[in-house]
Amino acid sequence: MGDSSQGRPDRSSQRIALDMRMTTHEVAIEISGLNKWFGHFHVLREIDLKVMRGERIVICGPSGSGKSTLLRCLNRIEDWQRGRVIVDGTELTEDLKTIDEVRGEVGMVFQQFNLFPHLTALENCTLAPIWVRKMPNRQAEEIARHYLSRVRIPEQVDKYPAQLSGGQQQRVAIARALCMQPKIMLFDEPTSALDPEMVKEVLDTMVGLALDGMTMVVVSHEMGFARQVANRMVLMDAGQIIEVNEPEAFFSHPQHERTKLFLSQILR
Repeated sequence: MGDSSQGRPDRSSQRIALDMRMTTHEVAIEISGLNKWFGHFHVLREIDLKVMRGERIVICGPSGSGKSTLLRCLNRIEDWQRGRVIVDGTELTEDLKTIDEVRGEVGMVFQQFNLFPHLTALENCTLAPIWVRKMPNRQAEEIARHYLSRVRIPEQVDKYPAQLSGGQQQRVAIARALCMQPKIMLFDEPTSALDPEMVKEVLDTMVGLALDGMTMVVVSHEMGFARQVANRMVLMDAGQIIEVNEPEAFFSHPQHERTKLFLSQILR
């Protein structure tokens, strides 16, 4: 999806508001020398990246460049063969307890909504807090209702996924992740499975999270959203980080020929 007005949040003043929210000097995520292979295919090559607390990173690039794989390494959904990933001060190793601890602090929203079809929106949101956080049912329900209101679908709490539009289902998925009260949110092309008219409502929800100061790493081709929300843009190609830059410079004065080519194709 290109930089069209359709699907782009329409709050022009929010870019200023977002810029005024300074990130801290605390590192939320640190990736060092990350390499991953699928068999003989070298999908991630020497990835180095730091994400500061409160920062919003948008990762873009052509299909097959390793964007989603990188994102899935940040909560060890994907393993890797070489390198280090440190999230909120904890290094992700093969230790299952450590992985569970990190996943408890990192929310993830996928391309597909992955909602349980036999549970209502409210039940989808309360499941993890009750079973993982050991939260009392009433407290979990209060938090779920709060976040379903936060993503602007409080009236849908008792509906099942099949009764919701794609945009509504994705907002339930965002609310479900927020109910675990994470420190970091990861979004893997959250609008790619949506019809164009449903894109804006999901992007507006994400803009709201950015305004709240949430640390966010987003894989997306929504360049209007990226211009508005990102502190830094990351371009990946062939498993490598090609360019990292602030949005204004990234779009107006790209430093790498591959970046220029990518932008010429996606902004047509």
